Amino acid sequence: MKYQNLLFDVDDTLLDFHAAENQALKALFAEIKYPLTDDMVTYFRALNEHMWQRFELGQLDRQTLVNTRFTKLFAHFNETVDGIKYEQIYREFLNQGHQLEPHALELLNSLKDQFNLFIVSNGIGSVQQHRLNDSGLSTYFKHIFVSEEVGYQEPRIEFFDFIANHISGFTPKNALIIGDSLTSDIQGGANAGIDSVWFNPALQPNHSSVSPTYQIDDLLDLKEIL
Repeated sequence: MKYQNLLFDVDDTLLDFHAAENQALKALFAEIKYPLTDDMVTYFRALNEHMWQRFELGQLDRQTLVNTRFTKLFAHFNETVDGIKYEQIYREFLNQGHQLEPHALELLNSLKDQFNLFIVSNGIGSVQQHRLNDSGLSTYFKHIFVSEEVGYQEPRIEFFDFIANHISGFTPKNALIIGDSLTSDIQGGANAGIDSVWFNPALQPNHSSVSPTYQIDDLLDLKEIL
């Protein structure tokens, strides 16, 4: 068996983050009694994605990201708000979002006895732990590696060095990283010499400079690779 240690991303790989995000945004705006328009959702998604990409590149720290994203969102629509307060409300609702990606449980059930399963994520530690617990996924994993606790973010090599030092018998050659993000999961795998699986259910074109070792559009296709 070539791969023994499987490193799974969480958002939009095992859990449907878009569904959780939609639910949390709607609940936040209902709580603050402010109309949530399609324009606001579109702008928030683009803003949030851009800020997380800057975080991956080390251009933005996590605390600044989460504490300013709602201030920036409302500023774009000429409103001044308490962004930190809105973030706290949003995160409480985000904690409750644990919709599974199709076939996630079926896949993990088929792998749990043959492989060592781990979580790797740039997400917020408390949020990810909460969602993994509530979805029933946390029991499948030997450890959850979140950048907030590791001290480095994907795709930095230090993130994967930390993992290598905390998994017995780990080598880049016996590991496989599975995720939806070319810029964090797949680039991280490339940086660390770890083979990667790009989970791409929408069959989006790859416009990045990094190439995954494998590509799948259904989680169950991972079993053929293994």
